Amino acid sequence: MTAAQRKQLKKLLLALEADLSDKPAGRLEPNRPDEQDTKLDEDAQPLNEMLQTIASTRNRNQVGVLIRVQKALRKLKEDPQSFGECEECGDELPFGRLKAVPFAEYCVNCQATKDGPKAPATRKHLTDYKD
Repeated sequence: MTAAQRKQLKKLLLALEADLSDKPAGRLEPNRPDEQDTKLDEDAQPLNEMLQTIASTRNRNQVGVLIRVQKALRKLKEDPQSFGECEECGDELPFGRLKAVPFAEYCVNCQATKDGPKAPATRKHLTDYKD
């Protein structure tokens, strides 16, 4: 990887870090807007729980990506020659992959092995139902 490519990736990583750092965490709304209200709207309860789960998952994913971005920036600063190498097999990651995901840690093959096999789909069409 050339110095110009590393500079371009550093710029992408810094922009991503700034974007993730400036984003406020998703708000987790309470199930009851008023603590004094003891009546629960049974129809609203599942929706509130789903929205809380979505916000919580989004916050956790955002923090995870920020940690990976900061790790990539540290690696770029401390050991720029090894930046862009797969952490598993040591092969160089394609520049196109790094432009798309500048904090990528593994090559496509090692990432696929790490992720494991995908579960087969149980439905091919919306109206197909299989157990």
